[in-house]
Amino acid sequence: MVNVKKENEVIHIKGSKFMYGWMFLATVGFLIACLFLIIHGLKFDSKYSLLYLGGGLIFTPFYLYLTFWSLPGFIPGKTLLTIVQGENGTIKSKKGTVFIKNIRNIDLIRNPLNLINDLVIETFDNKTMKIRTYNLLDDLDYQVVVDQYIYPYMTENARKVWDRKVNLEKLQRVAKYVRQEQKID
Repeated sequence: MVNVKKENEVIHIKGSKFMYGWMFLATVGFLIACLFLIIHGLKFDSKYSLLYLGGGLIFTPFYLYLTFWSLPGFIPGKTLLTIVQGENGTIKSKKGTVFIKNIRNIDLIRNPLNLINDLVIETFDNKTMKIRTYNLLDDLDYQVVVDQYIYPYMTENARKVWDRKVNLEKLQRVAKYVRQEQKID
C-alpha cells in the first residue's frame, strides 16, 4: 500500500515500501546481470560468449539510462505530492500547486522515453501539471489515493470523468477499498 502521512488536513503521499524494493531490485539487478554477461562474455569459454558480450554491451546503456532516471525517487523520505483537503483544497508538488476544484482530469501516464509513470493533472484553464512518481506509486494505489483524498472535493464534471475511469469493483476485490460517502462542510 501507498505510504500516507496525515497531518490534520494535509496529506503527504510517498511511495510504497514494496515499490521501493521492486524498483531497487529492477535497476540494480539488471545492471548486475549486464555486468555478469559482459564478464562471462570476455572469458570466451563458451560458444555463446559473443552473445553474452553483445547482450551485455547492448543492454548496459539502456539500463544505466533507466537507473539514472529512477535515482531521484530513491531519496529517503521523498514526498511525491501533498494534498491539502477541504473546500479550498490543493495538490502540491515541486512542479507547482493546483486547486482541486480546478481539476478537469487526472490520470497516471507512462512516459515513453524513460518508462516512468507521471501523474498528469489537467485543469479547467487548460494548464497541465505533471508530477513524476518514479514508479513508486502503483496503479491501484494511485486510484485509491485519488478516490479517497481528491474525489470528494472535485467538481461534479470531474467526478463524472473519474467515475468512468475507476473500477470500484476491482478496487474492492484487489485493494480491499470501498468508497466512503464523504461529508463535505
